[in-house]
Amino acid sequence: MTLIKSISGIRGTIGGKPGDNLTPVDVVKFTAAFGTIISAQKEKTKIVVGRDGRISGAMVQNLVMNTLCGLGIDVVDLGLSTTPTVEVAVKMENADGGIILTASHNPKEWNALKLLNSEGEFISAETGAAVLELAAREDFSFASVDKMGIVTADDSYLEKHIDAILKYPLVNAKAIAKKNFKVVVDAINSTGAIYVPALLKALGVNDVIVLNGEINGKFAHNPEPLPEHLSQLCSEVVQQKADLGIAVDPDVDRLCFVNEDGSLFGEEYTLVAVADYILGKRKGNTVSNMSSTKALKEITLKHGGEYFPSAVGEVNVVTKMKAVQAVIGGEGNGGIIVPDFHYGRDALIGIGLFLSHLAGHKKGIKSLRSTYPDYFISKNKVELPGSNQEETKKIVSTIFERIKEKYVRQPINTEDGLKIEFDNDWVHLRTSNTEPIIRIYSESDFETTANNIAMQLMRDIKEFSTGS
Repeated sequence: MTLIKSISGIRGTIGGKPGDNLTPVDVVKFTAAFGTIISAQKEKTKIVVGRDGRISGAMVQNLVMNTLCGLGIDVVDLGLSTTPTVEVAVKMENADGGIILTASHNPKEWNALKLLNSEGEFISAETGAAVLELAAREDFSFASVDKMGIVTADDSYLEKHIDAILKYPLVNAKAIAKKNFKVVVDAINSTGAIYVPALLKALGVNDVIVLNGEINGKFAHNPEPLPEHLSQLCSEVVQQKADLGIAVDPDVDRLCFVNEDGSLFGEEYTLVAVADYILGKRKGNTVSNMSSTKALKEITLKHGGEYFPSAVGEVNVVTKMKAVQAVIGGEGNGGIIVPDFHYGRDALIGIGLFLSHLAGHKKGIKSLRSTYPDYFISKNKVELPGSNQEETKKIVSTIFERIKEKYVRQPINTEDGLKIEFDNDWVHLRTSNTEPIIRIYSESDFETTANNIAMQLMRDIKEFSTGS
């Protein structure tokens, strides 16, 4: 099962048979469905399209743009870009929607269509369901030759996005420049190689070393910015005697840091540190998904705000942030959402805010990390059986029911999968929106305890999935 259809987009591996993988036929079909819905009852429609550095990116983008033109829709082509830049561009262009071609942290054989509304935010569940239904029916009507759309290439949004970051009131470029930071960046052979160094230079960081800077989509390591994938960056920070390291994912919406001694700041603490900085400047509430560290809640309460958990997924975090008027939010995977900048995970504004915070700290980045709690989150996953999404859903339903029965004496939250509390510890089980897996996140004051909780639940999943 390598074609995954969800309300926010379509993700799959390139090649193979239509309907089973992300083939050109599938790209055209889902693009046509999205374009048809976005352009309904509009005389003229404009959609922004951009892509990350994947091998399949140019091919998929040409299919997407030409399909939209065939529907009579005008296209603003950003070419190589980032997810947050496309989100920003939709608003600046007063466009009717956007499509980002990226499979985020997935390996090189994957690609995806992420779909945005006119606010530059991920489409609603209702719109997503309509796209999937229309794609299944293939009920499209294309424009006559005189009414076809046009493609306009626009390479100005790198500068526009960075300028907007520099103008953001809490980004202190002068303070950053004074620190003369030396930074190593792991750009993972994608568009971070363009955007992150350009941003750092604009912030006054002139000593930048870029690893994996060739944009060829042949990722030098697993592109998800997790500790086990960042050994090269950690080593290079020490070897170069740098002040810090920065890692992003291929579409530059996730962000994590490396300390000056090569240790990891911790992707969970990217949001914690940025929230601490923002809450020190303006009072307010925070939001993160329920798989994220409890440290954010503690920081929020310390600053006099209120913390609210959400279901996992950017669209769910954004919905909760709007409901509680949060001043900062995001996800523990290094996703930063700054609502008065734009409602989307944005590693670039995250870098600007984090470095502003670090510039105001008298010592280095490891010293800054020591000011926050030392909780441990164990992140694991279990691959699921099943030949299609429906079969996998049935298996998951059975597994979750059996687990609820086993842990019936513990507090259990079923808002998003299963979250089970054990005194001050917790474990969260949920299916992925993008892969046929169950993710298992567990947190404790002690690393061994967090790992043990995760291992026990993984044993439970294996036992209940085989029916033994």
